[in-house]
Amino acid sequence: MQGLDGKVAIVTGASRGIGLGIARRLVDEGARVCLTARKPEALDEAVDALGGPDRAIAVAGKADDPVHQAEAVARAVEAFGRLDVLVNNTGINPVFGPVLDLDESAVRKVFEVNVLAALGWLRRARAAWMGEHGGAVVNMTAVAGLRPAEGIGAYGASKAALIHLTEQLGQELGPRIRVNSVAPAVVKTRFAAKLYEEREQEVAAGYALGRLGTPEDIAAAVAYLASDDAAWVTGQTLTVDGGLIASGGGI
Repeated sequence: MQGLDGKVAIVTGASRGIGLGIARRLVDEGARVCLTARKPEALDEAVDALGGPDRAIAVAGKADDPVHQAEAVARAVEAFGRLDVLVNNTGINPVFGPVLDLDESAVRKVFEVNVLAALGWLRRARAAWMGEHGGAVVNMTAVAGLRPAEGIGAYGASKAALIHLTEQLGQELGPRIRVNSVAPAVVKTRFAAKLYEEREQEVAAGYALGRLGTPEDIAAAVAYLASDDAAWVTGQTLTVDGGLIASGGGI
């Protein structure tokens, strides 16, 4: 993969699961990374797993906290001298059920973390480095943002908003900054466990490729969009779903 060696990335929500898988792939491609998540202990373990402070640093905090965003961006630039890639991976889905039955404050929080926080991270990355030097942004969306999904309608609506925001920002920020997204179907992580636990084979039967996704599957797509191999790609959403949509399956 071209154009990641020597670059610096922030990956939010990166102490485990898809975020950690993305960070590991970027490091394997020669990048250095700043990881963010809420729990310092889990972040410290992730940094050690990625090779220590020469390859990775961590800043703990809440993804939708502007103070945390500013601190992480500043720490990344201070530690590594630049900021080329932003991966907005953090996402929450604390509620399940029909949208109109959900608590409004919970729905508001979903949009604050899944949509507005991504905008805040990009605003600060642009001010610190990307506005002058350019860069690549990859937002983590979801197949649930492309079609209705039972029980996770609020989450899906937030991801649909992020997909549109990706298109809008790709248009507004070119040519210096590319903005794309990756839309996974069900990936085998703790976050998505309720969507497949105790019935994985049944769920996987709806996928053309016969299995659920792994963090490594998503990391490969993110690494491509972050790299110079995707230098002529912006405003796009890459669906990584094992053939779910093509097969007519449901989430």
